[in-house]
Amino acid sequence: MKKTLIAALFASVVAGPAFAAPETYVIDQSHTFPRFSYNHMGLSKQILRFNKTSGTVVLDKEAETAEVDVTIDMTSIDTGFELFDQHIQSEDFLDTAQFPTATFTSNNVVFEDGQPVSIEGDLTIKGITKPVTLTITSFFNGPHPMLQKDAIGANATAVIKRSDFNADKHAPAVSDEVMLDIALEAVVQ
Repeated sequence: MKKTLIAALFASVVAGPAFAAPETYVIDQSHTFPRFSYNHMGLSKQILRFNKTSGTVVLDKEAETAEVDVTIDMTSIDTGFELFDQHIQSEDFLDTAQFPTATFTSNNVVFEDGQPVSIEGDLTIKGITKPVTLTITSFFNGPHPMLQKDAIGANATAVIKRSDFNADKHAPAVSDEVMLDIALEAVVQ
């Protein structure tokens, strides 16, 4: 009995308190759409999106850490006009023949009061990698109302320059600055 009690005590000290392990969430491709907008010659604000995004979010709620790894299919650009989709995919802009994907990989996720508020990471477009900080404007983590699984929902924004990624044709008439607006949903594996 004494040995069993000592073994149990030793096991509890070595194991420490029970913490939730990091969980991996897979991006829901039917509800994750990176969008971007820009000023078009002072005439209007154009809003475009990508229709195919994949990746994962690893979240450790107890430790307040996370990792984000996203791949965007640049050939899935959706301008609302097929001819313009092709124009945006040309060498002058996204050059999707040579660079069909863009990636974002986090380096640090900043938490405040148990919630992520920003994501610092590396954005790669056209083979060029630049640091980008996404500001999280909304965040949800809890049961998905339809799937009955743990889920993440988030919106994030950032401003980048097309010239940083060798995609600045017609600047400054078409603004060099581009506003990213990302809607992301992910479900636990």
